[in-house]
Amino acid sequence: MTQIGFIGCGKMAQAMIGGMIRSKTVKPSSIIASATTKETRVKVSDQFGIEVTGDNSKVVAEADLLFLGIAPGLHRQILQEVKAHLTEETVVITIAAGLTTADISAFAEKKLKVVRSMPNTPSLAGEGMSAISTNGEVTDEELQTVLKLFRSFGKAEVISEDLMDSIPAISGSSPAYVYIMIEAMADGGVRQGLPRDQAYRLAAQAVLGAAKMVLDTGKHPGELKDQVTSPGGATIAATEALEKHRFRGAILEAMESCTARVKELGHKK
Repeated sequence: MTQIGFIGCGKMAQAMIGGMIRSKTVKPSSIIASATTKETRVKVSDQFGIEVTGDNSKVVAEADLLFLGIAPGLHRQILQEVKAHLTEETVVITIAAGLTTADISAFAEKKLKVVRSMPNTPSLAGEGMSAISTNGEVTDEELQTVLKLFRSFGKAEVISEDLMDSIPAISGSSPAYVYIMIEAMADGGVRQGLPRDQAYRLAAQAVLGAAKMVLDTGKHPGELKDQVTSPGGATIAATEALEKHRFRGAILEAMESCTARVKELGHKK
């Protein structure tokens, strides 16, 4: 039976653990995690029925697949702390922006099987989007096991590692852009007299439905936009206003800023 370990039990780690258990991909008895505070240890243990400890080394010693749910700047320190318990058979999975698979092996000062991943917070709702890349030590069978875990809380795509720095901008951080848009749409509804809670529901469902149309139909987003846009109608007036205010350009600039920051974080390792 594969044993799964988590060093760190923040919101993302909790989303991943919850998805694995809810989908019955993994039994609670097959997961062990560590957390720095007693409050978090009690909360996670009670919520998911897993073993939670304050001892990182215990997690590493028991784990076949080891998730590092910690901030980028802590990886060197933690891997130095636990490196004696890491073996060449342990698959180490990082979810931190800017850190390469080579960085992880270098921090541990040994050859490791490393998976670099970038999940996102919609994993909490079982609708995550994760990008996965590996170093040359990870076998195809191990990669399929990792993909199965990530797909228990959403979708996952395998990409080349040289493209991983671009992932936060398009799927890792981008839910924040969408939340801002939903909030703005709801504000517009409130301005027209709608109750705020109803405005949030209407806006959020519209975004959810539009995204599902793209995924389910496979049609180009521009084609789907045209289907909503009648000649001389209200939608073309709205899209004209968006273009005047550089809606597309603002998104592109946001993504460029996000990617630049990811690369900065990588250089600070």
